[in-house]
Amino acid sequence: MKKLVFVLTTVFTLTAATGWAQKQKSIVDIAVGNDNFTTLVAALQAADLVGALQGDGPFTVFAPTNAAFAKIDSKTLNSLLEPKNKGTLTSILTYHVVAANLKSADVANALKAGNGKTTVKTLSGENLTVVQKKGKIWLKDANGNYSEIITTDIEASNGVIHVIGDVVMPK
Repeated sequence: MKKLVFVLTTVFTLTAATGWAQKQKSIVDIAVGNDNFTTLVAALQAADLVGALQGDGPFTVFAPTNAAFAKIDSKTLNSLLEPKNKGTLTSILTYHVVAANLKSADVANALKAGNGKTTVKTLSGENLTVVQKKGKIWLKDANGNYSEIITTDIEASNGVIHVIGDVVMPK
């Protein structure tokens, strides 16, 4: 019996410690530590937004994966990373950030209250529409394009990350 209690206590302690360690990382730290976000991290660096997203927050980041960025023409993407296009890149990246800690449960409640549709104001000053269709949750950008939210609730010390399958674009 003592062994069982010891084992359960050890497992609980390690699980809690791992969760605590993950939550102590900022949104940027989590992105930097994930190979699926190397393009996002490069874009954040090019736009000088790393420091801002390491701040206190809270932030909700709809984070496009490398595969999402790969859907953008490579010439266009490379152009956006050039210093002369920093303003445009900043506008695009801040369109993926909300100044709040919106977990999936919060989004689900807002969708329920809005009959399957709600909007969130992004740091770029524009709205993103969140819709539920075909049993999934999607972002609809200002141009009418959709991006599926494919992973939710990656908690950070300064907010939460939701992974999306396409880059959303402001007007």
